[in-house]
Amino acid sequence: MQGFIFRKDYKENEVLRKSLSGLAASSFGISFEQWYQEGFWNERYIPFSYIEDEQVIANVSVNVLDLIMDGQQKKAIQIGTVMTHPDYRHKGLSASLMNRVVEEYANQVDFMYLFANDTVLDFYPRFGFIPAQEQLFSIDCTSGSTDSAGIRKLNGTQPDDLNFIRTFAAQRLPVSRRFGTDGTLGLLMFYCLNVFSDDLYYLENEDVIAICKQEGKELNIFDIVFTKAIDIQAVLAKLASSETEKIVFHFTPDYIGIEAESTPYPGGLFVRTCGNSSFPAHMKHPATSIA
Repeated sequence: MQGFIFRKDYKENEVLRKSLSGLAASSFGISFEQWYQEGFWNERYIPFSYIEDEQVIANVSVNVLDLIMDGQQKKAIQIGTVMTHPDYRHKGLSASLMNRVVEEYANQVDFMYLFANDTVLDFYPRFGFIPAQEQLFSIDCTSGSTDSAGIRKLNGTQPDDLNFIRTFAAQRLPVSRRFGTDGTLGLLMFYCLNVFSDDLYYLENEDVIAICKQEGKELNIFDIVFTKAIDIQAVLAKLASSETEKIVFHFTPDYIGIEAESTPYPGGLFVRTCGNSSFPAHMKHPATSIA
């Protein structure tokens, strides 16, 4: 754009990185600085930005990852952190950055996708993105545990616990082979640090990390991190309490012996298909890898 400088992938530039984080804080209430300082911002998160006077005024970020669809691995990018400083809106900056991203990755990936809020649902179809319907899966729970033995609560604000999660999750298997993600450690650590810092549990006997929250009579499970095959019945029995009547999965469960019900979920998912693959129906994108 005339008069503005385009920059991308500049996380080691302290001035621009902190400017990006400041714009994200004012736009979405999130910050990237601690995520960077902890070493969780890796090469897979790439901001595309316009700069004026060493300040980020508009941004579209790319998250490079793989999608797991019915056991097959597909190359993808997830677009996020789309924002423009209020003083520079209505100048076509976001559209220009979207075009740059689409042009750069159209021949490199099978899918591009993003999650949009209600105010911009008419924006992304201009770039070839179409809405995709997600589902939210749940099962009834008839018996929960009152025994917390073998469950270690982790603290997302403590360096030792964060390092334990990072080391463990670096070897994780996809949460679902039906629909999962791979290469999303940085996103997971952002959630552990900023969103679910008080909802992290290590099940010692089952050797899994669970991110979950009991809300009323519902147990919401946002992720189950494991490095080898697990006994899902044992995991769910350990996580559910005596008050749990329903377990809600914020991903696509594909466990043997688990027959989950599903309801439409308005997540704002938009997908652009770049190759010959079809984006699957009847799925829920893993919550902890949403950018």
